[in-house]
Amino acid sequence: MPKIIILPNEEHCPEGAILEAQPGETILDVALRNGIEIEHACEKSCACTTCHVVVREGFDSLKESDELEDDMLDKAWGLEPESRLSCQARVANEDLVVDIPRYTVNLASEAQ
Repeated sequence: MPKIIILPNEEHCPEGAILEAQPGETILDVALRNGIEIEHACEKSCACTTCHVVVREGFDSLKESDELEDDMLDKAWGLEPESRLSCQARVANEDLVVDIPRYTVNLASEAQ
């Protein structure tokens, strides 16, 4: 069973976490199921960038992003070559190391 290793993030996961995932699950769904509240303002419909993450390890195991996700990612704060929307990136059979960016383009968080 693949694991998602969430790197420490002051707001969302101060200690970091190692999460069990099923192949085919999105990074966002695994995080939410484990109490890590990654923002997702569009309710997982690939219509915003609030769930943007950077996949530090295991990126090549993910299915390639589609054109809609790429268009959304172009609007993300702190975009990197290994950036993905966590609502679209589905776990394969390889472990992932995920970094949740400190900032999003959201001016206000609904979770606060």
